[in-house]
Amino acid sequence: MFQTRSLVGSADALAAHLDGTIARGSVSASIEHSGELSVGDARVVLRTYERYSITGSNRVTLSVTILAVGDRLEVALTTSGGSEAVFFKLNTFGESAFMDKAVDAIDAFA
Repeated sequence: MFQTRSLVGSADALAAHLDGTIARGSVSASIEHSGELSVGDARVVLRTYERYSITGSNRVTLSVTILAVGDRLEVALTTSGGSEAVFFKLNTFGESAFMDKAVDAIDAFA
């Protein structure tokens, strides 16, 4: 799954908001990776979260990329998860739920 959002604010404040909201949203949620890149006035803040999905009986990831130029933010969200099928995915419920949680958190920030 992939979604984007455009908003105005601080990339650091948004990242901190997501860290708190997503980590509190599930007992098994954690921040797996974080990083930052910059070129001139542009910054990219990266986060990868992971949690266990009961409905899919697997772990799912949420990757968040925040591009910040001044106070303008472009956010890209991607979810992915394991599946028991060999050739196609069967259990996307956990990915959808993780995406919904992230979109709700971003909408609450805006």
